[in-house]
Amino acid sequence: MAKLTRKQKEAAAKYDASKEYSLEEATKLVKEITFTKFDASVDIDVRLGVDPRKADQMVRGVVALPHGTGKQVRVLVLCSPEKEQEAKDAGADFVGLDDYITKIEQGWTDVDVIITMPTMMAKVGKLGRVLGPRGLMPNPKSGTVTMDVASAVKEVKAGKIDFKVDKTGIIHTSVGKVSFEPEKIVDNIKEVITVLAKLKPSTAKGVYFRSVHISSTMSSGITIDKTTIPGI
Repeated sequence: MAKLTRKQKEAAAKYDASKEYSLEEATKLVKEITFTKFDASVDIDVRLGVDPRKADQMVRGVVALPHGTGKQVRVLVLCSPEKEQEAKDAGADFVGLDDYITKIEQGWTDVDVIITMPTMMAKVGKLGRVLGPRGLMPNPKSGTVTMDVASAVKEVKAGKIDFKVDKTGIIHTSVGKVSFEPEKIVDNIKEVITVLAKLKPSTAKGVYFRSVHISSTMSSGITIDKTTIPGI
């Protein structure tokens, strides 16, 4: 068994892995047990009472975090020439069409989000083999296939994120950075839970919110007492 480092021992001494913490306590604690030299991401894992194998229990959606994720999101817009300046003015990092499609076909995927127009999907759809496995394929449900590319770019840059339940029934998403004030992390988590509650499948039986955990990029997970989260 690997020995714990001094910092890992210090972190372990600050919390009880078997205890459930209130939302406010957990957001403060995750900052205290993170010792990375970089500004680590803060993530939540929400286990839902759904069966993702059933199409009518697939939970997927978007949420606009009040305080963003703290991450610089690189956005590529694949659009027609008349929309290019609009996309650039909105803050897109890369704008074009055929040249970028060729680059992607050759393996380039150095972006976080791709936005396109419905009229471009005939071309963009052919990139599914490359973009699909990386979670980069534009989708109308996530707002990344739209004629209003400027608004889509601004929303993504402001903190709009796309999430999808995995095959084990867990939603995993970022809710900020360790440098955030605990109150901002709390606000972001509350917004995620609010959106998830609205997306509860009518066919889901039993307890919908099974468990909620918070962690940073390099920290252990902290169990949150569900009763302290509004909306659950």
